Amino acid sequence: MKGLDHLEHLDKQLVDELAQVARETVRDELRDQTRRRRRTATLYAASGAVALYAGAALALALGLALAIGLPGWAAALITAAILGAAAYALREAARPRGPRPAPDRAADLAAGHDPGAPPAGGTGATRPERPGGTDPGTDHRA
Repeated sequence: MKGLDHLEHLDKQLVDELAQVARETVRDELRDQTRRRRRTATLYAASGAVALYAGAALALALGLALAIGLPGWAAALITAAILGAAAYALREAARPRGPRPAPDRAADLAAGHDPGAPPAGGTGATRPERPGGTDPGTDHRA
């Protein structure tokens, strides 16, 4: 039995060493991946900053070109309107299109909201009145 106890100790030691090697390998791999991702993120950030300055220079050039024939305030106002329209168009292009996912009824009920209930403050279904006080749902020709 003593020989088996010795082998059990060796098995435990081998498992511990294998686990340590696996942890070091995973750690090194994650470190390499992080280094690559950090470099990519830095390049994207630098690209965005340069694009921002390029856009500012373009807006300045547009404003100066408009200022040739217009007062400075009008040129600046037109440039701002063009940039505002471009920002709005880009925001609309970024919005998701298509059907929205169905709301989670269980979450609404848990929060105390019943999507199928009529709005607070009334029954939800009212008929519009005609000018003159007559109800469109009744027949007044009798």
